Amino acid sequence: MEVRSVYKYARISPFKVREVTREIQGLPVSAALDLLSFTPKKAAFLIGKTLKSAVANAENNANLKPDGLVVKEAIVGEGPTLKRMMPRARGSGSRILKRTSHIRIVLSDEIEVETRETRKKKREQEKKESRKHAVVGESTEKSATTEKTPKKKKAAGKRAKK
Repeated sequence: MEVRSVYKYARISPFKVREVTREIQGLPVSAALDLLSFTPKKAAFLIGKTLKSAVANAENNANLKPDGLVVKEAIVGEGPTLKRMMPRARGSGSRILKRTSHIRIVLSDEIEVETRETRKKKREQEKKESRKHAVVGESTEKSATTEKTPKKKKAAGKRAKK
């Protein structure tokens, strides 16, 4: 079952928030909260607040235990931009864009938790398979092409200037 929480009109640029949300996607809730508590950014505090809200929604509304929950997706959308003016030299002015963002976190209990160890084993397995295919491919190429290919001749030297 999926549970979600949305923090709208957060007074921070979406670019800054996305940097932190990428880190927590796919993690169990406890690991995500730990990671956010030790991340020294304003975005981490705002995302932690939203994540705690999603966990509370799961407990109270869906009767789910927070131990089995995983961050399925953490999406940051762009909110409205506040436009302000700042006086500049010679009576001119420049525009300041104060960006806002919408943070949406979706938790699920149906996703298999992927840890570092399982990812490492998966990568090693893929490497072994690719090596097998490479070795099999080389042996078939050698047996198919028994002729020697002529080598390219190197240039005799620099050409004379006219």
